[in-house]
Amino acid sequence: MRMRKKRDLSIRLLLVLFFGLSVSVVSANPLAGEKTVYLLDKSGAEIAVGSVTFKPADGASQYSLHMDHARFKDYFLSMKEMKCLEGPELWCHLPYPYEQPHRVTADNLSWLEHDLLFMFKQPDEFGANFWNGIYYNMRVEDGKILGTAEAIDLNLLASPPADLNVPPLNENLRDPIERKQRWLPDLVIR
Repeated sequence: MRMRKKRDLSIRLLLVLFFGLSVSVVSANPLAGEKTVYLLDKSGAEIAVGSVTFKPADGASQYSLHMDHARFKDYFLSMKEMKCLEGPELWCHLPYPYEQPHRVTADNLSWLEHDLLFMFKQPDEFGANFWNGIYYNMRVEDGKILGTAEAIDLNLLASPPADLNVPPLNENLRDPIERKQRWLPDLVIR
């Protein structure tokens, strides 16, 4: 009887350790579960702009992005309603306008990068300046997704790409930004 209790206790302890460990491993995965999307200003101050939920599947993760529009203000620019953050610049979110698989891996975050496109403009400028596009080039690092702003002409999205399964805004179309001149040069998802 005593041996059976010890064995039962050992089994319970192993189960607790195993499941506790597997939960911590899953939560440490930057491409699993719900994460918050932050934009960082030049001083490192964070602005939470939304959340992304990752569901691992077949060596990759499906994701769904939810932008927190309560943080944004509505602007009507160049005959289009836009959601913009107000600061030293207007930072307007431009969601990718075409069908896409919403699938990422630790080595390829392109589709998520395409869903987090922004355009910046000076508050006193008229209209939308789609050539002032911002593309956050992302990487997985230390259990987080980090993004560095790059310049891109978002007029490239005026018509759909030939292949909807290939992210069209590749690295050959992007340029480094002048980090000191831009309000929100970094992104983190954790």
